Amino acid sequence: MVHTEIIQRTLRVPLPAAGPGDGTAAVRRLDAALLSLGFALTADLRTHLEGLAPDAVLRTAAPLLAAVRELVGAAAEHNVYFTDFPENVPDTVDFWLECLVSAVTDPAHRDAVVSDPDGLDLLSLPAYGRLRHTYAELAAVRDAFVAGAEDRWTLLHLGGTLEEETRRLYTDLAGSTVPLADADRDLLGRLAAACPDHEPPAIPVRENRAVVNAARVRAGLSPVLDTVTDVLRLAQALSGGDPTLVEPKRLRSFTRRERRLLLTALDGVVAADPGKLADVGRRVQGWKRLGEGLHPHEYPALGHARDVFAVARGDKRVRTLAARVEAAFGAGDVPAAVHLLAGAPGTLVRSLDRIMVAGGPAVTGLLVEHLNAVGHRVAGRVLASAREQLANRSLPGSVRLFANETARGWTVADTRPPLPEADTAAVTAALDALIARRLPDVDLLLVDPAVRGVAVPRSGRGTSKGLGVLPRGSVTAVEGERLRFFVHWADGPDTTTDLDLSVMLLGADFAPVGQVSWTNLQSTGVVHSGDLVEAPAPGGATEMIDLEPAALDPKVRYVVPQVLVYSGDRFTFLPEAFFGYLSLDTVQQGMPFEPRTVRVRSDLEGESRVLVPLAFAKGEDGTWSARWTHLFLAADEQFNRVEETGVPGSLLARGVLSRRYLTVGDLVDLMAERGVRVREAGPLTQEEAEGLRVGYVGTELPEGLPEGVEAITLPALASLLPDTGPEPEPVS
Repeated sequence: MVHTEIIQRTLRVPLPAAGPGDGTAAVRRLDAALLSLGFALTADLRTHLEGLAPDAVLRTAAPLLAAVRELVGAAAEHNVYFTDFPENVPDTVDFWLECLVSAVTDPAHRDAVVSDPDGLDLLSLPAYGRLRHTYAELAAVRDAFVAGAEDRWTLLHLGGTLEEETRRLYTDLAGSTVPLADADRDLLGRLAAACPDHEPPAIPVRENRAVVNAARVRAGLSPVLDTVTDVLRLAQALSGGDPTLVEPKRLRSFTRRERRLLLTALDGVVAADPGKLADVGRRVQGWKRLGEGLHPHEYPALGHARDVFAVARGDKRVRTLAARVEAAFGAGDVPAAVHLLAGAPGTLVRSLDRIMVAGGPAVTGLLVEHLNAVGHRVAGRVLASAREQLANRSLPGSVRLFANETARGWTVADTRPPLPEADTAAVTAALDALIARRLPDVDLLLVDPAVRGVAVPRSGRGTSKGLGVLPRGSVTAVEGERLRFFVHWADGPDTTTDLDLSVMLLGADFAPVGQVSWTNLQSTGVVHSGDLVEAPAPGGATEMIDLEPAALDPKVRYVVPQVLVYSGDRFTFLPEAFFGYLSLDTVQQGMPFEPRTVRVRSDLEGESRVLVPLAFAKGEDGTWSARWTHLFLAADEQFNRVEETGVPGSLLARGVLSRRYLTVGDLVDLMAERGVRVREAGPLTQEEAEGLRVGYVGTELPEGLPEGVEAITLPALASLLPDTGPEPEPVS
């Protein structure tokens, strides 16, 4: 499984240990299979494979093809209800009437339909929502696929051995400067267990450190801890719980060795800095539960550890920084609050808006002074968030967009008092200077234009793995003359699940002007493939919506897809579930799902039942772009429909689409202002690069970069804005 994930996450192919040979013919067959999926081998990888024995090429080809088929969504058979989709899809009411007539004229079903005391259930009609043809029968009536010049081509690169690639991925995930998505954090735990003797150079994010520490403890090694909350996180990780502490789980019983290890580590942290006892008040209940499992009274020599639980019980009082800060704000002494917050730089930056509102212009100089003095200790993602927040304070009529740790999103009107422009500009300049100092120190930066619109990553939470998945707020141009959204899922062993794919059509003011869903199969320029109400193994089910932007009603300015659980399991509990879209030209025919036209495929994960994955916007020049949202809506346990979720979905879309996000392009511009020569990515010879420190930033790694170029691609974009070290735990 790790082999598969290395390929999918890095696009590098781990190579088997094999002797030399002539694998040319086998590589040609592999090439043909990959090209049909929209993938291609780089010259280095092709040359290496051609020099191996044919059986070694085949051993590489089988897991490689399986990995990329899964990555692009081609491992599933995408059978749709209407075989001619997007052509000849009937009117919704006519179709329902046809299903009803079919049922009442069939003696086997007529009595059940007519005599049902609860009335007619559309989903119970035998012809509704269940495929009436096989995938082979669908393929037999489709025209051949017409390849296009704009079809997606993704390069696969030469990797090292499986062991080398495993360690490399482990180091990359452990060294992430932003919190990881749940799937990535689970993978980090497996990699840490597989590499017990490998010590990552840095683990900046606390919850990631907890996962690695849990693997170290299981391997008989000591954990690396420097705050009391690190111990609480480690206890959760050892219990298979939530190291983020957002939804902590019941702690398991610890062995005597583990109890002593955790208490000894806790004792050492407090002994080194008794002030860290102030962190205990933030999670009193968590500490009480941990104390019940660790039995600190059995270790009288570990007095500092026992103090932690005394604070949690209220037997010992510690005045926190937060209490002193609140007292200063309450007394109207904003400069005193700033001086106190300078001791917790991350909290200072998170409090900028409050300080500027409460203190006004009189405090701006002091605030900038402290930012310049301590800002280098603040996590890069915190600086990015603050910079972005200030950029959105002056937007007229804006709404505030919120998202919690589980990506549940909501909006409220922005009623905050405005900030003086001069003060905002001064603080923004200080933040820009802090950010600029962290950016790569190169002489020449090659930039893929497609990466300029990618939002600077600040968290992987709520962002699913897949192909072409970008951070919330990222913008990409829409290519092709048609878009085709798809959702595929498979039922669990004991539950039938009905997912529904819908789109909201919004006007210039984000007001709804229409929708397409199972209750309305067609609108101008938009067609639904038909509702499926079950996804039995092995084929599962796929719903699609085909959209031709040029044919849309002129009033439509925004298109917002939604994936809804109508009944059955939530996304997290489905064996397989993913969303994405294809980009096609009008002349391209083929099957409803053609792998090389897939632009995005994103796993469906999360506890919610309604997802707004992205939104599409029409620009003033008539071109369309996609912006990632990665947000869930509040939802009912069942019977969710776009008619009810459309308005909150449109508000979320407004919150994301009207927000100014800090992008990679902004960071590139800061580098250019600092004197770095920036040019669009293209051929660069070894001679041109000689004597220069060259960097590359793009969504994918291209072929032909000279040796020594520092390349940063999508999986590592957060490293553009690194941390100087682990961010201190926020103090209560």
